[in-house]
Parts: sequence; structure tokens; C-alpha cells
Amino acid sequence: MAKKMVVIGLDCADPKLTFEEFFDELPNIRKIALKGSYGSLKSTIPPITVPAWMSMMTGKDPGTLGIYGFRNRKDYSYDSVTFANSKMIKEKTVWEILGENNLKSIVLGVPLTYPPKPINGYLVTSFLTPSTKSEYTYPKELKKEIESWVGDYMFDVDNFRSNDKERLLKELYSMEEKRFEVAKHLVVEKEWDFFMMVVMGIDRIHHAFWAYHDKTHFKHDPNSKFVSAIKDYYKFIDTKIGELLNILPDNVDILIASDHGIKKMEGGIAINDWLIQKGYLVLKEKPEKPTRIGKLIAEGKIDWEKTKVWGMGGYYGRIFFNVKGREPNGIIPKEEYENFRNQLIKELSEITDEYGNNIGTVCFKPEEIYETTKNISPDLIVYFGNLDWRSMGTVGNKTIWLHENDTGPDDANHSQYGMILSTLKNVPNEITDVHKFILEYYGLYKK
Repeated sequence: MAKKMVVIGLDCADPKLTFEEFFDELPNIRKIALKGSYGSLKSTIPPITVPAWMSMMTGKDPGTLGIYGFRNRKDYSYDSVTFANSKMIKEKTVWEILGENNLKSIVLGVPLTYPPKPINGYLVTSFLTPSTKSEYTYPKELKKEIESWVGDYMFDVDNFRSNDKERLLKELYSMEEKRFEVAKHLVVEKEWDFFMMVVMGIDRIHHAFWAYHDKTHFKHDPNSKFVSAIKDYYKFIDTKIGELLNILPDNVDILIASDHGIKKMEGGIAINDWLIQKGYLVLKEKPEKPTRIGKLIAEGKIDWEKTKVWGMGGYYGRIFFNVKGREPNGIIPKEEYENFRNQLIKELSEITDEYGNNIGTVCFKPEEIYETTKNISPDLIVYFGNLDWRSMGTVGNKTIWLHENDTGPDDANHSQYGMILSTLKNVPNEITDVHKFILEYYGLYKK
């Protein structure tokens, strides 16, 4: 019989939770892991949904993909930000290579598949799809079938950074009920050799409910009714996986993986306020209240004749230099670029918490960690406190240390290691090797 593989992506699923804390309560995951192999999976730098899933599916790092996050610089002007989408993916995905070899794929909810591209098989786009009013399937007719199966399909929950936890929890269950229902119809009613789906709910529940789960979190309330919300959700997803496995043919191998892990967030570093303190970022006027750096750039509030550096917010920091001959009003001479960058790395690595303790910030030069750097990479990628702290995108805070997220309630940050398990032996331990692992299974890997 022809080989078939099912890949179930669990966005943000953590190895410690999956293989230690909850292992005995996840019978379907445990059975696969103990039958085959399992372990931690080292994510991309940075360890975030975009670009990690596409690194997994193409075998290429973020620099080679030219995608460094959801938002990327379009050109060297100051306010040119573009959002990542499928059109930016120039490297071949697993399903494209399979298609070239007359193998059919079903792809459901894999990040960076919107807008949908033609595929030898069936495709449903991911959480970055604007709405169900968009064209979100290939072929187009599949959209009507999905509506007949589940009604209004859910790509994501509404605003997972919310204090309305009851509403959010309800939506998280509903979203994956619908996704697995679509998955069941697809694997039974369509022809396929490779099936892949990505579950977003685990990422969302981590960010929204981590403080309830983690006894060491500064916001932890042991009496909250949400203390077991994350564990209960993992058990729910494990049950859904079991239901899907029960209807698969016998000749199928399973691979379950995540794009990164999770850890508690100690707080956030207001990187642009820190840069202002250092004299590297100069404003024409200080905002009356914390304001996003992008807004200040758009409104012409930054003095580019005196500014050397600015930063973007997110789970990690992206630092951009104002380089002479590169940016429109650049002031850092190209011959001083490397010395200045090394000096800034030293200063960033000395950042402390509000009590004077060094938080252990790690900085990366893109050209040193990627095979190549396409499009416009940050000048530095920064893990504040080695991802214990996020990068705040606002300017005008009273302090550089914040303990409430500037984009809404969020208790957790991403960690460098996700998880992987399979009915097959010798699972890879690097995210970019998963592509090779899958293609070797089909006898199609070419160096």
C-alpha cells in the first residue's frame, strides 16, 4: 500500500507540559510517543508562528525565507511595514514537492497559506485569513463544502488578549471543534497521500491563561476557576486527535509537532524608551501617553537627523539602525556600523530588572544565524531576558520595565523549544529538519 502521513501541528505546544506534566492524561499522544519517538524540537530564531511553520515545511531558515515575523520592512523607508503572506514564500513546501511527484495533499490551517495557492489536492488557509468572506480554499468550491459541514468556519478566536475569559474559553473550544470536524470530512471524503493541519487554540490558551496554570507566575491565583484551563484544553485536543486517528486508514504514520514552546512572561522592556535614555532615539516631542512607535513614525514625531536606532515590539525585539546611505536620513556611517552594533549588543546585554539584577538578554546578528538574509532583516534580533521579557512597542512609558503587556493581557512568552512525536523512529530535533524527515518518508528527499 502507498505510504500516507498525517501531520498534526499544535501551535505552541510545550514539551514540558506534553511529555511531563500532562503526559499521563493524554492517552492518544502518549500512545504515539511510546510506540515511536518523541522529544524537544528546536525552533527558529525567533521562535514565533510566522515564520516557524514555513521553516518547518520548506526546510529553510527565516533569513532564507526573508520573513522575520508577522510584520516585515518592505524597503528602507521608516514606515514601510508589510504583513507576511503566502505570496512571500518562494521556497518549495513539502506539499508542493509531493504534488510535483503526483502525490495529493490536504493542507488545513497551516500559517502563511493565505491567500490560497493552487495545490495538487485541497487547501484551507490559516488564522491570518481576514474572514470567511475571503476566498480561503483551493479549490474555491471547497469553501461551500466547509460551510455545509460546520457553518461559519473559525480561523482564530476574537482577541485572545482579553479579560473576558469565559467568552474566550468558549470560542477556543468551538474553533477546534470546527477545525477537527473539517479535518474528519477531508480525510474521509477526499483523496490524499499527505494530510496536515495546524491547531491554533493551544497558543491562544497559553497566552490567555498561563498565569492561572503557572504557580510561579506573579499573577497566579490558586483559587481561580481557571487553574486547570490549560490542562483541560490539552486533554480536549488529545481527545480530538484520537477521534481523527480512529477514522484513518491502517497504512498511516503520524507526526505531531509544535513550532515553539511557552514560558511565563516576567514583563516587558520598553525598548524605545531605553533607546531614548541612551540618546540613540530622539523624538521631536514626547507623547502625552504611551504611544506605538509606528504611530510616532507615521506622524513624523521622530528626529531622524539625530536618531541612530529604533525598535519594534513583540515577543522578541527587532532593532533597526539608521544607516547613512541606506535609510533616507541615515546618520550611522557604514564604516562605523559593526563597531556600533557590537557596542549596542554590550549595552543591551547589561539591561537589568528594576532591582538591578541582570536579566540575561541575548542578541543575534542575522547574518551569523541564517544561511542567507533575504529582503530586509533587522540589524539585531533581541531576546530580552532570553525570552523571559517581551519587547514593548510603545514609547512614552514612565519606566522601561512594564508588567502589563502593551497589546492587551498576556501572561506568557514563547520559548525556543517546541515538541515533536511520531509513530516513526528518530524524530528530528531541529525544526528545519522536519521537511527532510517527511520527504525521506516518501523517498523524495533531494539535497
